[in-house]
Amino acid sequence: MLSQTQYFLYVTMLSGAVCSTLFTETARGADQYRVYVGTYTRGSDSKGIYQLLLDSETGKLTHVDATENVVNPSFLAIHPNQKFLYAVNEINDFPHGIVDFPNLPSGAVSAFSIDSDSGKLTFLNQIASEGGSPCYLVVDRTGTTVLVANYSNGRICSFSIKKDGAIDDCKSVIQHSGSSINPQRQQSPHAHSINLDPENKYAVAADLGIDKLLVYIFDPKQGVLSPNSNGSHEIKMAPGAGPRHFAFHPSGKWGYVINELNLTVTAMNYNQKTGELEIIQNISTVPAGTRRKGNSTAQVLVHPSGKFLYGSNRGPNTIVMYRIDQTTGKLTLLGYQPTGGAIPRNFNIDPSGKFLLAANQDSNNVVVFKIDQKTGLLIPTGHEITVPKPVCIQFLPVSSTR
Repeated sequence: MLSQTQYFLYVTMLSGAVCSTLFTETARGADQYRVYVGTYTRGSDSKGIYQLLLDSETGKLTHVDATENVVNPSFLAIHPNQKFLYAVNEINDFPHGIVDFPNLPSGAVSAFSIDSDSGKLTFLNQIASEGGSPCYLVVDRTGTTVLVANYSNGRICSFSIKKDGAIDDCKSVIQHSGSSINPQRQQSPHAHSINLDPENKYAVAADLGIDKLLVYIFDPKQGVLSPNSNGSHEIKMAPGAGPRHFAFHPSGKWGYVINELNLTVTAMNYNQKTGELEIIQNISTVPAGTRRKGNSTAQVLVHPSGKFLYGSNRGPNTIVMYRIDQTTGKLTLLGYQPTGGAIPRNFNIDPSGKFLLAANQDSNNVVVFKIDQKTGLLIPTGHEITVPKPVCIQFLPVSSTR
């Protein structure tokens, strides 16, 4: 067994150098936001997790600092108490391996404390993610559990959180099974995301490899996931759709999944009592006749107001914009906004709903757009910043003096 220090040296040598937010009064009054950016470090000159500052008036971004020797921290999540940050390490060669299947590849999950004055991250601990290539994680609303989606072998897991923010024991592991019609991408399960509903009662996992959303009951006291016994456990997407990321509407009435392979968004009714999802609409993320081989979607988010929905297109390099019908939850296309870079793997909306930041992975830049609160359209601000291989963006309010 390697010590944590030894492991950091190990991954340094290997690398050669990697939800919707509550629309609160505190967020509205923030003068600045800390912006944490997860990146890919392997094959790039990235240091790991970057901290930026976003001016809440102008949208200007400035560099603050970056971690060292953190490998492929591709997706990030911030604890509800704003004192801790968690990152997946999207790798397949974590030296500790998977506990129950030590010969299978595993990635890792890392915990950091956040300095309240500077925002600087301090490493706390790191454990195996119990699956290969972990690509998504979320902290539950009680702050006691981290849920993780492992892409390469389709395993979702839950881990308890200690009072000091460190990650503790694995509480549950669920292995997906099956395949679908795309021979390159869907020969086996690929869990791509996991999201908790607004009541912290159910979790929805999107599995690209088997064209399904899987609903789990979440027990926050025990930190355990179990298949939904109150309603339908599996929701089938169109064959070859490739469900990737999921977003709940803040009202809890609807859910939306962006499908990576067929470039669509699927809107669904959501039953908060039973956890059941019912498909009500499929809509393209690109103009008719413009789908091209190799193009794909990535992120999907509902605006904090609940009025608009946004999704990213890789290849076309656009953000698609929709209006959400407040009675039915269905989507109406508003248009497409170029992201100012290549391969927008991720984007996020600041807690006030004023700005959208697009992380362009292949052009190494984060671009800032202002959101028109009446129309939902994105307006270029002229502000952008260089970050190597940006993959994920998370916000943390700095102050609320106004």
